[in-house]
Amino acid sequence: MPGGRRVAAVTDARFDVAPGECLALIGESGCGKSVLASALLGLLPGNARTAGSALLGDLDLLTADEPTLARTVRGRLIGLVPQSPAAHLTPVRTVRSQLQETVAALTATRGRAALRAAAEAAAERAAFPADHLDRHPHQLSGGLAQRAATALALVGDAPLLLADEPTTGLDRDLVDRTVDELRRHVDAPGGRGGGRALLMITHDLAAAERIADRVAVMYAGRIVELADATAFFGAPGPRHPYSRALLQALPDRAFTPVPGMPPELGDLPAGCAFAARCDRATDTCSAPPPPGPVGCHHPHVPEDVRA
Repeated sequence: MPGGRRVAAVTDARFDVAPGECLALIGESGCGKSVLASALLGLLPGNARTAGSALLGDLDLLTADEPTLARTVRGRLIGLVPQSPAAHLTPVRTVRSQLQETVAALTATRGRAALRAAAEAAAERAAFPADHLDRHPHQLSGGLAQRAATALALVGDAPLLLADEPTTGLDRDLVDRTVDELRRHVDAPGGRGGGRALLMITHDLAAAERIADRVAVMYAGRIVELADATAFFGAPGPRHPYSRALLQALPDRAFTPVPGMPPELGDLPAGCAFAARCDRATDTCSAPPPPGPVGCHHPHVPEDVRA
């Protein structure tokens, strides 16, 4: 950053996603979720630095060069539903032409009629209306642009799909339809390598509950909890105090806001980043949390829930 300042946008992120699995990555805005997705696709800004590894099969995404990412990874090995779909659609071309071009580039489909039919089938999967296919991106609402981006991401039958807020701008019925289609994409047999996986970044906890097998909770650039989705949304519930606070903020639960504000990523405390907002914090929390599936000195345990 200017003046030599550094920001640790994502730190010590450790997780895996298996074929046939959906991992939902949740957390407040600015916690590093989208930065993590951008790192996997080589889309970070030029001043960013990465360390560690991100393996897709034998390919390390963090050390792959741009030609490999452009010709082998993006669209073919990893499909992306971007957070800002309108900015990723070509403004001077219709949705139909973009879908047809993507089908031609990523599949064996050839011929004008076949490409047209394949583009319409891709649009149908994402609930994009056929009578809008010949419109340009500026003629679409935010929700329609989101569905167009989802249709484009599904075309390549990629073994890994990154969906960054795929339900933004959709009403509840379309949210459910979209996440159900993403789930079908993961569950369908085949795909390159024998199966497909989904990493879904979302603020919509209802959508995450509907689709996810596991949940990863990110706070201030770190994954603070990794849990089975059934246990996370049901009993015994999350173990990290921040995860529990997120659920309790939902209107169908306690509707209690998480107190305070997240820390600035450029000025993180030496210990637990959530301590200033946590009612379980003690002096111990001035030290970094222990490693493991729950990054907390005082996690909730089943006895706490019963009490």
